[in-house]
Amino acid sequence: MSRKFNFCAGPAALPEAVLKQARDEMLDWQGKGLSVMEMSHRSDEFVSIANKAEADLRDLLKIPANYKVLFMQGGASSQFAMVPLNLGGKGGTANYINTGIWGKKAIQEAERYMPVHLAGSSAEVNGLSRVPRQFEIQTSTDAAYLHYTSNETIGGLEFDYLPTSDVPLVCDMSSDILSVPTDINQFGLIYAGAQKNIGPAGLTLVIVRDDLLDQAKAEIPTMFSYKVCAENASMYNTPPTFALYLSGLVFDWLKNDVGGLEKMADINQRKAAKLYAAIDANDFYSNPVALENRSIMNVPFRLADASLDKLFLAKADDAGLLNLAGHRSVGGMRASIYNAVPEAAVDALIEFMNDFAKTRG
Repeated sequence: MSRKFNFCAGPAALPEAVLKQARDEMLDWQGKGLSVMEMSHRSDEFVSIANKAEADLRDLLKIPANYKVLFMQGGASSQFAMVPLNLGGKGGTANYINTGIWGKKAIQEAERYMPVHLAGSSAEVNGLSRVPRQFEIQTSTDAAYLHYTSNETIGGLEFDYLPTSDVPLVCDMSSDILSVPTDINQFGLIYAGAQKNIGPAGLTLVIVRDDLLDQAKAEIPTMFSYKVCAENASMYNTPPTFALYLSGLVFDWLKNDVGGLEKMADINQRKAAKLYAAIDANDFYSNPVALENRSIMNVPFRLADASLDKLFLAKADDAGLLNLAGHRSVGGMRASIYNAVPEAAVDALIEFMNDFAKTRG
């Protein structure tokens, strides 16, 4: 079997070393005679898996002791509701920065539970080509929190700075978490769907500061409560055990195979820089995002002749370069180059793009 290069935006590529370890442990985890998928989530064996996963994640991100790490279900989209339900119990207005489709969805969901103020918007000032600058962000006087999306997976916009706020900063970090070091102390809450840089689909990571655990609305469903999840070590009910196990293997890979987030950041910056350089060097391709806000994880690009899109994708598939179609809402192409996408994949894509432009341009 020959594995191909996967540029899918999610569920995304997983490290080959992780997949091999999971394969080897599929039927018999560490001599216990059963698969992780068959274990009780309350067994000593699985509790040890969950504890190590959390410890490795805390080490990678340098998460302070006054933050809880929660492993939840429902994907990042469920957090669009959980954030206002958990942080809106003391009143006030939810403040949001909109930089694309995921920010817009978060706003629409929050409006169901509390008043929302649009503190800043890429759509309003620049047609989604860059993020609002700090001086363009205006929070309301009764803000309960300020929410933003650090990296818009579809549009390929990434914040090049950390917004400052007098209220808890909340971040949807689904598509760039663990790609670079992050100062957790600057945030009140971070959430991320797993299926990009963390692990397989089905798991959602929440990192929340202790003092925010008593801010929930009274009518919040028990299963949606950060406080309940924290008090039960993410095991109020059965967690997505296999997804948590695989995520733990990814954390271990980042620590011990890659060497930490500083080294991972160097690799990611190098991958992105060479791909953007290839796009900019050829009039056959273009990227609409302002230079300072180009994502290092999701690289959208267009062909000068859109009639060649289908041919480009077909030829790319033939060359072993998979899932390069842009999101259905915007079209074009998109290469998602998450942590587990090797630099060799980016090199192969650049070579293919150059060859395609020569023969079709």
